[in-house]
Amino acid sequence: MSAIAPTITHTSLRAEGFSCPSCVAKIEKQVGRVPGVTAVTVKFASARIEIEHDASIVSVEELIAVVAKAGYSARLAAF
Repeated sequence: MSAIAPTITHTSLRAEGFSCPSCVAKIEKQVGRVPGVTAVTVKFASARIEIEHDASIVSVEELIAVVAKAGYSARLAAF
């Protein structure tokens, strides 16, 4: 029986509402706990959240909801 390799997707979100480096750590911690997320980096200067995740386990909508639960709004980045 062979295991199917996960399909890792890169998603970029544009975040709003954070104003300090501790906000970055909070978002990274919350998103990093989500099953299926393999990496998360928040770029404070550009307000971007870069996420590597298995799209079959966690959707973009779920990731946005996790950021919202942490207290910040996010949307899919246009570029």
